[in-house]
Amino acid sequence: MQRLQAFKFELMPDGAQQRDMRRFSGACRFVYNKALALQKTNYEAGGKFIGYVALAKSLTDWRKGPDTPWLKQAPCHPLQHALKDLERAYKNFFAKRADFPRFKRKGSGESFRYPDAKQFEIDQANSRIKLPKLGWIRYRNSRDVVGQAKNITISQTNGKWYASIQTEREVPQSPPAATTAIGIDVGIARFATFSDGSFIAPLNSFKKHQQRLARYQRRMSRKVKFSNNWKKEKAKVQKIHSRIANARKDFLHKTTTAISQNHALVCVEDLQVRNMSKSSKGNSEKHGKRVKQKAGLNRAILDQGWGEFRRQLEYKMAWAGGLFIAVPAHHTSQTCPCCGHVDKENRQTQAKFLCVDCGHAENADVVGAINVLERGQRLLACGEDGSGRGRKTRAKPASVKQEPTEATMHEVSHA
Repeated sequence: MQRLQAFKFELMPDGAQQRDMRRFSGACRFVYNKALALQKTNYEAGGKFIGYVALAKSLTDWRKGPDTPWLKQAPCHPLQHALKDLERAYKNFFAKRADFPRFKRKGSGESFRYPDAKQFEIDQANSRIKLPKLGWIRYRNSRDVVGQAKNITISQTNGKWYASIQTEREVPQSPPAATTAIGIDVGIARFATFSDGSFIAPLNSFKKHQQRLARYQRRMSRKVKFSNNWKKEKAKVQKIHSRIANARKDFLHKTTTAISQNHALVCVEDLQVRNMSKSSKGNSEKHGKRVKQKAGLNRAILDQGWGEFRRQLEYKMAWAGGLFIAVPAHHTSQTCPCCGHVDKENRQTQAKFLCVDCGHAENADVVGAINVLERGQRLLACGEDGSGRGRKTRAKPASVKQEPTEATMHEVSHA
């Protein structure tokens, strides 16, 4: 099995290297925005979509042109990859996987990538990386880089620079050590409830730092924008955001690792988190209802990290040799697991489930997890999702995403 995995390290560049990296990321941002503007102008004029090859030729003219001679100072390959990023953004938009590409702004997502392993060199013995037009840069060597390096991405977060090295290696595919199957129902009061009755309490990392974050944001708003004092307060705000994100990421990694190691079959709800967390504010013509309550719900949903939880669980189940199945989420907490009766009156409160037909009583989240597991097993056995709508589909193995993998999954039945 081919495994793609990323290894991320903190860089320790000197002042000159930091200035160069800021210039390189700014050049990539400029090329991306200029190409996007060119695409929009061409579309408004009735022209066809401009492919990567044509944009690469334009990039050569931009580098040699009198208006942007400073583009020559940046390495060529990261600039070309910025054009590939734009082409991928358009493809995702056409496939309805993402919104229309937007212009990048300074200070948000500063990064650039060397897409070929021949363009950089890693010296793990001395904890340093050699990059074109930057030279050797030391990094905090927290673990060994395993596999053959494919590309490297340099990014800035909270004032610090990081290197993410993607590697590829062959890993023997073996059956999972565990034999149990589990259904998972995610929520807000309980982060994850399992079909066996156990659950994981939420971390609520944003909620814990919300008041402190608001205090520093108020301080920042009182400063003159772009002044030295404003930059100091902005650094404090960024530090809190970084702490929130790191705590959430650590919690999700530990949780998904434990689940993937202890279960051979994992079934979850196929939730559309983006639609669930949309604002209900409305517009000037049609105002929304219960906007404040919906905003609080959206904040709580995003604080849990359901999308990242599913993404990590997908590829970790594939790495462990297990099977991951996403099933339709409708009526999972309104369907009685004993008699199969579906009624919205079955769920009397957020946590209490009482079937109006047979009288079965249980925690609503546990009922949802049991129904998710049952639908997953039906999907695995005969291609039916068990939702009661006659829909048929196939079991979906773990997808190839960040830290992806490609494997032929072994079907695992419930022990």
